[in-house]
Parts: sequence; C-alpha cells; structure tokens
Amino acid sequence: MSCYMRLVFGIEYDGTDWNGWQTQRCNNTVQDTIESALARFANHAIKTTCAGRTDSGVHAKGQVIHLDTELERPVWSWIRGTNSFLPNSVRLKWGKEVSEEFHARFSARSRIYTYSICNTPIESPLANRFHTWIFKKLNDEKMKKASVYLIGKHDFSSFRSSECQANSPVKNIKRCDITRSGSYLSIEIEADGFLHHMVRNIVGCLYEIGIGERSEDWIKVVLKSRDRSTAGKTLPPQGLCFKYVDYGRDLFCGQE
Repeated sequence: MSCYMRLVFGIEYDGTDWNGWQTQRCNNTVQDTIESALARFANHAIKTTCAGRTDSGVHAKGQVIHLDTELERPVWSWIRGTNSFLPNSVRLKWGKEVSEEFHARFSARSRIYTYSICNTPIESPLANRFHTWIFKKLNDEKMKKASVYLIGKHDFSSFRSSECQANSPVKNIKRCDITRSGSYLSIEIEADGFLHHMVRNIVGCLYEIGIGERSEDWIKVVLKSRDRSTAGKTLPPQGLCFKYVDYGRDLFCGQE
C-alpha cells in the first residue's frame, strides 16, 4: 500500500512576466512552472494546492502550497533541488512536512496583501516593477480615516470583479494599515479571505480620496451600495503582493 506524506512550501515570486498563479492553456503560469520543477526533482507528477491565486503581474512573498508525495527526501533537498529547475523569478523559500489534515487554502485563518505606491512627480525606473506610480500627491491621513470604514465583516460586492467566482461576497477585514516612508506608501490589508480584484479596487477608492476627488466617508456609500459601478477604478497589478498566510501557531508554525 502506498504511503504518502504531505509537504508544505513557502513560495516567493516576481509576478511581472507571469500570467498569474493558476494553470492555464498558455502554460506561462507560476503553478505550471513550479509543478514542472517539482516533478523533475521527484521524478513523478506533482499536483499542488495554493493558499490563494494571484492574477497576472501580481507578486508573492508568502504564497503557500501543499502537495502529496511518496518520495522520502529531506525537505531542504526538495527546496534546493526544485529551485535548480526554476527560473530566477520563482523560488521555494522554506518547507515542512505536515499532517494530512493540513490544507494550504482551507486551514488558513487569514491572509495579508500589501499594495505599494511610489508617490513621486516623476516615475522611478527602479521602483516601477513592484510599485504603482501615482504622481498626484496623496493625503495618506485622509486615506487612513477612510480605511476605518472597511474594518469588520461586510458585503464587499462593490469591490469584487465581474469575473469573481466566490460563493459569498462577505469577508472580514481585520485591519487596513497605511504607512508612508518618504515618497512611498504601503497599504496592508489582512482579512479572512479576498474577492477577485478586491484589494486593487479598495486601493482604487482610497486613491480617489487621497487625491481629494472624494471625501473620507464616500467609501461608506460605496460599501453600502454593493454595486461595483459606484466604486473607484481598479489599480494596476504591479503594486500588489501576497505577503503572508496565517495558519495559527497551534496548527502551523513553519513559516520563515
């Protein structure tokens, strides 16, 4: 009788040149590339399950996957071996053997995304790969005041894309932290889950508030309307990064 073990890995990738995470016919996806590299190392087909799918151009610092395998090798060998078959834009960063009850998606308690903005008069060639450039001066204090209305459990239909396949638009945002360091802004959102384009649409609304086109309480109106057409534009993908998945210390503490 076959004896499988379940492994979990942390993944980091620069999403600029990829067509997102999920397998597609075009084959230029992070999932296809990682599964191919894992299969070359293990010498058998590998199927992975991820904590959250990212779109084209979106980056990840803390993506998490799990897989089942019969191959018994030290976790560090899996990491080094698989990375040798991966392009420079994708890396396995850490790994751990876990129980078969662990699930990369369903065991997660919360996820954290960050949206990074370069707020300068002239675009920075060194920043534009991982930041969205906004030349209009942003009032981050107004953006912070507006973000408070998003905290808690709400119907976020106004911030979901028309292609969103989630069963429910109700999500619980635990925090939305906006910080500035010189000309750079970071918007970090932690929630129990996210809808398709949810973070980019939220930041699109905060952007309109930040440049003075809308008042701070406008975001309350958008939230209450449950209508995507009332919200701001969807900001570009390059500023978005899947930062971290919280599984709780009692369940899983292997992230580094």
